Amino acid sequence: MRPTVLLAALPALLIAQETTTTLKDQKALAVTIYNDNLALVKDTREVRLPKGETRLAFQEVSAQIRPETALLRNLTHPKEFWVSEQNFDFDLLTPQKLLDKYVGEKVVVVRSMPNPDGAGSKEIREEATVLATNGGTVLQFADRIETSIPGRIVYPKVPGNLRARPTLVISLNSGVDKAQNLELSYLTGGLSWRADYVANLSPDEQTLDLSGWVTLTNQSGAAYPNATLQLVAGDVNRAKQRPERAFAVGAMMDRAKAAAPQMAEESLFEYHLYTLDHPTTLAVNQTKQVALLSASAVPVRKDYLLQGQAYYYSGSYGDLGEKQKVGVFVEFNNKESSRLGMPLPKGIIRVYKRDSEGRAQFVGEDSVDHTPKNELVRLKLGDAFDVTARRKQTDYKSLGRQGKFGSVHESAFEIELKNAKKEPVTVNVLEPMPGDWEVLQNSHPFTKEAAGTARFKVTVPGEGSATLTYRVRVKW
Repeated sequence: MRPTVLLAALPALLIAQETTTTLKDQKALAVTIYNDNLALVKDTREVRLPKGETRLAFQEVSAQIRPETALLRNLTHPKEFWVSEQNFDFDLLTPQKLLDKYVGEKVVVVRSMPNPDGAGSKEIREEATVLATNGGTVLQFADRIETSIPGRIVYPKVPGNLRARPTLVISLNSGVDKAQNLELSYLTGGLSWRADYVANLSPDEQTLDLSGWVTLTNQSGAAYPNATLQLVAGDVNRAKQRPERAFAVGAMMDRAKAAAPQMAEESLFEYHLYTLDHPTTLAVNQTKQVALLSASAVPVRKDYLLQGQAYYYSGSYGDLGEKQKVGVFVEFNNKESSRLGMPLPKGIIRVYKRDSEGRAQFVGEDSVDHTPKNELVRLKLGDAFDVTARRKQTDYKSLGRQGKFGSVHESAFEIELKNAKKEPVTVNVLEPMPGDWEVLQNSHPFTKEAAGTARFKVTVPGEGSATLTYRVRVKW
């Protein structure tokens, strides 16, 4: 006797009559992308809806759509139009999922067998019930059970709860039976952008040419053909949510020189909005770049900086290291008088300079935050090779308590700066001094840049050296 097999009931494979809309119905598409892996999509399509209640399968939406943000509007006949329910079907059709959905159902297994006379082969079709697909396939035929698929499987239809593409299924009521323009707007993950900049230093390092590019990445699982593209720069607050499942499927140098601005900029609330001047297509799993801005002959300043440490002034340290690093910075003003004056989205600025043969060489990069108009842009490009420093503590005294101060220290320092270049350089020595401090002696003038910072400017002759000495008393 063949054993009885108990099968779980299969959900109905047939689905109710529904209207389907795909990208071929699309009339307009607008995508606004934010910095933090977030985008607003507005998809307008012309769809013929029957009068009364119906289900609309809005196909080819983002696989990372946030369904709770979806809003469908009727732009043609809003009267007597309303939405009663919407479901996001993200269980996408694959051979394995199709087989999984047929557990407990009958399929046809087709296999080829050679003819007895050896001339060719013939197809044998057998009906079987899918018993299980966990870790392998179990099929029950009329006279046996097999644990592998002896041929190819033919299915009668695709189950209604499997979709070939991410689909938003909307139950709605239409007041008329005719073609109507529907706009679906929603927030989605999987779309992001960042700004990348290329700066070319002039031979005398007095000016630079700056080009900005927007790098767009689409990993949302959907394509956005001929979209009106806008970008929002700024830190938009988003409410924290519990983690959700992500429904994901599956030489600049030359062009920078000739690039022209292609994005218009405007203020939006407390942010800045950039609009591309022509439609563009964001393909699935694609990264592309579009021009953001271009400026030439921007005045630039070069700065050498030796940065001290606050702990130098609270103990005895003696020699504080051979050849301390002297940082190299360039800075420019983001203002119209400097041939800029456009709010700069945060990103990375990569700086190049041409060698004696005219070949562009990379000389450093730095990241910048969102920078409004009329602000200073300061970039650290690296550490100087030919300009070095050696710092030595020449004296230290702990003076104990004085009045309200529990600890008083007096220190003397010597900083030797060397310059192997032929031309002189000016090194800014920035010293963070803690507590209540006073410079008692100094070989070079200083400015009190902030409550706890002193800045010395030391000019070092070409192929020469200069020595900065000073004595400081600090009170805590």
